[in-house]
Amino acid sequence: MGNVLGDVLGLAAGVAISPLPIIAVILLLATPRGRLNGVLFTVGWILGLSALGAVMLTIASPAGASAHSHPATWVGALKLALGVFLLLFGARQWHRRPADPSQAQLPKWMGAIDRLAPVKVFGLGLALAALNAKNAPLTIAAGAAIGSAGLPVGQQIASLAIFVLIATLGLLTPLGVFLVGGERAKATLAGWKDWAARHNVAVMAVLFFVLGLKLLGDGISVLVS
Repeated sequence: MGNVLGDVLGLAAGVAISPLPIIAVILLLATPRGRLNGVLFTVGWILGLSALGAVMLTIASPAGASAHSHPATWVGALKLALGVFLLLFGARQWHRRPADPSQAQLPKWMGAIDRLAPVKVFGLGLALAALNAKNAPLTIAAGAAIGSAGLPVGQQIASLAIFVLIATLGLLTPLGVFLVGGERAKATLAGWKDWAARHNVAVMAVLFFVLGLKLLGDGISVLVS
């Protein structure tokens, strides 16, 4: 289990550092139903990651691990493909970054985030976790690595739970600051939101490159071993 955790913790950290979901939860915390919206969004995020990871566990577990506890060959091919995808997407993001960070614009849907009903807030968290172009490949890679490692079911579930927890720290931090600090925390969260909004595209591009190279290296290592 230790080897598997070492493999997926980096992927979980990559999911946790997601500027747009962090901005979204901060905006939701500033709404009249801030406490409820923040919790619903985070719960949706957790369920999205858990569901996608569980699907990969279901697919990967029957395939099993290769001999001598090495990851299965198909896991290496999957990581290689996901790594190439992230590198290409990272190049696209870097090309689209604004020359002046102060001119960066947030997605249009964020302008209506204060008018979302609770069920839509929950759905937004679910979608940003399971359908995001960065988070989905990383969660798929983590689920495949856990499921194909030949671990007992209990250890697979524990490994996925640890992955989801680490991947949620980016949302739990502002949520915790809000719940503990209340009104005094608003200025701090506003500063975090402004910084994330200005540097969102550049941060995402760098993350795509770094994580893409990691998956690429992991995939090649599995295939040649």
